Amino acid sequence: MARDSAIPPESFDEILAWLNPDRERAAAIYVQLREDLTKIFTWNRCPDPEGSTDEVFDRVARKVHDLRQTYVGDPKLYFYGVARNLIKEIPKRNQRHVSLEGAELASSSRSGAEQETAIMREDCLRACLQKLRGDKRELIVEYYAKDKQAKIDHRAEMARRLGISVDALRVKAHRIRTTLEECIKRCVERMAQNK
Repeated sequence: MARDSAIPPESFDEILAWLNPDRERAAAIYVQLREDLTKIFTWNRCPDPEGSTDEVFDRVARKVHDLRQTYVGDPKLYFYGVARNLIKEIPKRNQRHVSLEGAELASSSRSGAEQETAIMREDCLRACLQKLRGDKRELIVEYYAKDKQAKIDHRAEMARRLGISVDALRVKAHRIRTTLEECIKRCVERMAQNK
């Protein structure tokens, strides 16, 4: 399911309050926790470490009100547990995932069925990109336009140009990507049924 809205401010405030009663200390813990989670996803070779980190915070945000009442122990450990569960889910998700980064063209080394599936995914990616509103399409294509250090610099420049933080840009891109992935999945399923 695509998440079109940001974490509600009250949930974000509750996360901070749960991390530490002192708001400044809580903000520092939050930033460090984001960095730690991104590293964990990177070490586990997850395809989108920043997006996976966003998803951990989204999942915790949905439960934070109850967690504050019932969870005993360091809240960071709960976040790490959610990350561990997500790492287990990612391989299953990747079986139907079409990456925007380096979208491969069908190669002759693939079997006929693999080539056909890859071609369907590419066609669906193009079709789903066209369904996006113009500004969202431009943002997601530009977001995935570069590699390595150039990617980091480019995304920082994009965020500056849009007047938002790099984290906010990451969240926007993650939401658009989630919408695209769902559209692609539905499209591929429709094409496979119509064969």
